[in-house]
Amino acid sequence: MHGGEPHVAGIAGRLNWLRAGVLGANDGIVSVAAIAVGVAAATPDLAAIIPASSAALIGGALSMALGEYVSVSSQSDSERALIAKETEELRTMPEQELEELAGLYRAQGLSAETAKRVAVELTERDALRAHLSMELNIDPDDLVSPWRAAAASALAFVCGGILPFLTILLPESVRIPVTFIVVLIALAATGALGARIGGSPVPRATLRVVVGGAIALAATFAIGALLNTTGIA
Repeated sequence: MHGGEPHVAGIAGRLNWLRAGVLGANDGIVSVAAIAVGVAAATPDLAAIIPASSAALIGGALSMALGEYVSVSSQSDSERALIAKETEELRTMPEQELEELAGLYRAQGLSAETAKRVAVELTERDALRAHLSMELNIDPDDLVSPWRAAAASALAFVCGGILPFLTILLPESVRIPVTFIVVLIALAATGALGARIGGSPVPRATLRVVVGGAIALAATFAIGALLNTTGIA
C-alpha cells in the first residue's frame, strides 16, 4: 500500500455513508415536494402550505432518524455480542481459536505452513482483532454508532427537503412550476451521484429517479387540484 493511500475497508465504509446520504436527500426531496405540491394545488393559501410542508420536512427527518437509529442499534448490539463471544472463546480455548484462524488463511489459498505462521504472528500482536477481522469482518475501532447514523440520516433528509420547501413559498403564479423544475433537477443530481457511487450506469439510474419523482409530483398535484375543483379543500 502506498503512503497516504486509504485502507480499502475505510473507503467502503465512507462510500456506504455517502450512498446513504444521497438516498436520504433523495427521500427528502420527493417526500416534501409531493406534500408541498399537493397542498399548493389544493389551495394557494400559505397558511395551509407552510404548516403542511413544515410537518413533512420535520416529521420526515425525525422518521428517518428514528428508523436509522433502530436499525443501526440492532446492528451495533449484534457486533458487540459477537465481540464478547469471541473474547470469551479466546480466553477459554486459545489453541482451538489459533487453529481456526490458520484454517481461515488456508482457505484463502495460503500453504499450511504460511497460514500457521501468519495466524501465530497476528495472534501475538492482537488476537481479538485478528479473529474479528478474519472471521467476522468487524473492526473494533469502527463500530457503527446509532446516534451518528440517525443524525446523518435526518440531516440528509433535511438537505434534500429544504429545496421544495423554499420553492413552494414563491409567488403563487410560479411556485408549482418552479418547484417541479427544481425538484427534477435535484433528483437528476442525486440519481447521477448515487449511480457513480454505486458503479451503476448513470443515465439509467438518473432517468429512473427523475421519472419516479415526476410521477409522485404529478399524482399529488392531481389529487390536490381535484380537491380544489370539488370544493373539498
